[in-house]
Amino acid sequence: MGMISEFKEFVSRGNVVDLAVGVVIGAAFGKIVTALVDGIVMPSIGALTGGASVSDWKHVIRPAHLDAAGKEIAEVAIKYGLFIQTIIDFLLIAFVIFLFLKAYNRVRTPAAAPAVAEDVLLLREIRDSLKSRQP
Repeated sequence: MGMISEFKEFVSRGNVVDLAVGVVIGAAFGKIVTALVDGIVMPSIGALTGGASVSDWKHVIRPAHLDAAGKEIAEVAIKYGLFIQTIIDFLLIAFVIFLFLKAYNRVRTPAAAPAVAEDVLLLREIRDSLKSRQP
């Protein structure tokens, strides 16, 4: 029974629940940004570069061909367009998260400084008074 109660305590902590919510929201947000990149950004870049989809950009090392038996052998290519699209996707996600955190930090109210006890204030006044009397 000890392990179950420890697990309940672990799960009920605010940090674990907050982390779980953050992961779920982050996954959903990643899908939104991926849809933005795939549906709007990349077709726009493709239109500027002659109509080819960026994810289809590649450097063919060996083209597809038929062997002696008539069986097709697939091409060997470096697909750098997909890599570029993934980098753009990551940069957009990172930028939007940066903007969100910047706005969150601006809205968040800073914690109030703890009040200084009255006896500490009195001791500081005495200290400052003694310092001003010394030559």
